[in-house]
Amino acid sequence: MTSAVETTKLTKFYGKSRGVRDVDLLVETGQVFGFLGPNGSGKSTTIRVLLDLIRPTSGSARVLGLDAHRDRLEIDRRISYVPGELSLYPELTGSQLLTYLANLKGGVDSAYRDSLIERLELDPSKRTKSLSRGNKQKVGLVAAFMSRPELLILDEPTAGLDPFVQLEFEHLCEEARADGRTVFISSHQLPEVEHLCDRVGIIREGRLLAVETISSLKERALRRLEVEFGSDVSVETFGGLPGVIDMRMDDRVLKCTVQGSLDGLIKTAARFEVRNLRTVETSLEEIFMAYYGSGDAIPGAAKTGADDAGKEAGHAAA
Repeated sequence: MTSAVETTKLTKFYGKSRGVRDVDLLVETGQVFGFLGPNGSGKSTTIRVLLDLIRPTSGSARVLGLDAHRDRLEIDRRISYVPGELSLYPELTGSQLLTYLANLKGGVDSAYRDSLIERLELDPSKRTKSLSRGNKQKVGLVAAFMSRPELLILDEPTAGLDPFVQLEFEHLCEEARADGRTVFISSHQLPEVEHLCDRVGIIREGRLLAVETISSLKERALRRLEVEFGSDVSVETFGGLPGVIDMRMDDRVLKCTVQGSLDGLIKTAARFEVRNLRTVETSLEEIFMAYYGSGDAIPGAAKTGADDAGKEAGHAAA
């Protein structure tokens, strides 16, 4: 089966400044794939090369088995793209813009488009210049999904969306996967992709560090915990528990960091009266710093895997 996305030694420099370096990435068809990294890590640069908005310094990129540059027009007919900073024609209403983009595509199923408008709670009668960021995002998502493309490339797709609309977005991604289509989601937030993605690629400082399943990533995740006890408990009680570090007791509250399973800590704490338990997920950047240190690529991690208004809006429908 042809892969949805494949890059080989993909490198992009902006003068002497680093964009991405030697990125080997493989995304299989029919997956929801998360592309994770802090802001400035190289996510958008990679996407722009895939879309032929910029050219690589070296290396190659293929989309749906086609050369990202040479076969750009054919690729544009088969994919949809929502950029992280979405620009829309300000004087058009949402309905007018969606009609225009549907015509660029050669027509879409109007009933399906209308169902997307309803599911994402979009008011298409308002001019786009009056819309909030979240409502602009809804326009972009309707435009992206309405043509049922083979590949959706979505950069920070849930920015500005309320929780109910985020849930509906997740359902749309699951439906696309069930249809055998591919969704490529770029994000710097782990919770945004953990419920959706089959696999995630982790990029930092322009280098692809690893491609892992969500379960594998969560097994490594660091969490900060606070356990409040009803009586005095010695911090030494928790000494030697696997993965438990940075322990201290503060007024009957055990504060610690746990990597991996919580089983040992929970079973030990259950021997005493527990009044409250609070867990705080670490940020993605903290996870990177804890696991990957300086950001050097993990051996064997490579190739693992099962802006102008008119241009951005056109790509949303392409």
